[in-house]
Amino acid sequence: MTPDRLRAALRGVPDPQWLDAALRRVATEPGAIPRLFAIAARRCGRGPLPDPPGWTVDEAVRALLLTALPADHAAAAEALYRQGDAAEKRAVLRALPLLPIGAECVPLLHDAIRTNDTRLVAAALGPYARHLEQPAWRQAVLKCVFTGVPLAVVDDLNGRADGELAAMLAGLAAERHAAGRAMPADATDLLDRLGAGSHPTTAREA
Repeated sequence: MTPDRLRAALRGVPDPQWLDAALRRVATEPGAIPRLFAIAARRCGRGPLPDPPGWTVDEAVRALLLTALPADHAAAAEALYRQGDAAEKRAVLRALPLLPIGAECVPLLHDAIRTNDTRLVAAALGPYARHLEQPAWRQAVLKCVFTGVPLAVVDDLNGRADGELAAMLAGLAAERHAAGRAMPADATDLLDRLGAGSHPTTAREA
């Protein structure tokens, strides 16, 4: 994902003049971003974007506002996340891979993963999750299975999945089997790919 791709996807927003002006203003007046971030959905919409898939209009607009800042991206992202509602938090999480911040905003991922909001959990496991240490990343993947978040949202799942994750998933499968419950199909598929799917406790959910 790139800012240019998001900008191209937003050509048909209801108020393109507002968006253009907001991006210019943030670039020259960074202190304006909290207000512009808050009203972005009202001015540009909340519907899904056909491309890139999985993004909504307000998420893309807010991500672009963050990328337009001339400096202090990490501090702005943290402030907007901490002060924002759920939709604004998701937009910040989605914007993180686009910002020149290194691993500075990893605490935001930890916060999102601890919540019971499955949409926040999903947003936290995008490309920026490459900065999560492996133990925290494994726990996040396990939480996806617990809470019904599709594993398709986990960036680089096949590249990062390892034997320890397989053992954790197999343990969960055994617990569910003992309780008369099955594993989600995507978790069973992952166990199969990791070579841990031959045990009968990995039977799939319908």
